[in-house]
Amino acid sequence: MATRLLGAGLSVTAYNRSEGPRTEIARLGGDAVAHVSLAVEPIVLSVLPDITQLREMLRGEDGWLAGLIRARAERDDLGTVRLVVMSTTSPQLVRELADEVVPFGVRVLDAPISGGDRGAQLGTLSIMVGGDPADAADVFPTLAHLGTLVEHLGPLGAGSMAKLCNQIVVAGNLTATAEALMVAERSGLDPEVMVRLFKNGLARSGVLELKADKWLSGEYRIGGSAKNQLKDMHYLRDELAQLEVSAPLAETLTEIFEGVIDAGWGEDDHAVVLELLRGARSNYPRGRQRHAAPTDNHLSPLGYVPLDEESGSSV
Repeated sequence: MATRLLGAGLSVTAYNRSEGPRTEIARLGGDAVAHVSLAVEPIVLSVLPDITQLREMLRGEDGWLAGLIRARAERDDLGTVRLVVMSTTSPQLVRELADEVVPFGVRVLDAPISGGDRGAQLGTLSIMVGGDPADAADVFPTLAHLGTLVEHLGPLGAGSMAKLCNQIVVAGNLTATAEALMVAERSGLDPEVMVRLFKNGLARSGVLELKADKWLSGEYRIGGSAKNQLKDMHYLRDELAQLEVSAPLAETLTEIFEGVIDAGWGEDDHAVVLELLRGARSNYPRGRQRHAAPTDNHLSPLGYVPLDEESGSSV
């Protein structure tokens, strides 16, 4: 995302907790600072997993807020600062954060994103903005370089609520497509052919475009992690309770991703839900060759029971 902003000719001051991305930003012409307290600009985009990590960056003598105070003593362009929280988080948490930073002259907007790592690279993200309309207008020109659709949904927290609704669709699409592939495999159908058919018909989706290679290879190098998918579903569960709304599919999807985490796949891409539906165990080697249909197709509640690696019998 920083690369997109640099490519658009914007001045970018960037901090990352890992040295590799900082080095890359510096190579591309950005100001890659060594400490978060130095990443002070009139518009600040935070792209962290959640509010918890952001609070850690803000607080303390060496935190971002302390850096902001020091920078204001030296610069005249740091009146009201807009802090744009692009994490997928709880609407309530982002509102609480906004209250905490108001005394520092910081205005918070929530602007979670959807579109995956590819969307970030191409600048084709969907960006869901919540916050004061005037604040939103100030940050829209910056966000426009990152996404092809930037929508202001309403007051602070509205962007986060929109993203949680989005996550029902993402988790549902992931799980439905993975389940269809599992059933196709067990029926003796070629998953590569099935993917081509899905892509050419009504079953095509952004999820399928981004995740098909992972499903076909059995390699789940992270794009969006399974643990973050579950985090989002838990936040959604909390919001549904507040709204007194029943969402049975969302609850089922939450339970499925709880199973993914219990199986030890939290750090994998959320497309790994296919392995749970196949009935695989977390210590299985990856690769499609291990998914030959068992002689006895015993179904577990979430898919087929795997073959025993040595005997070939169902376990």
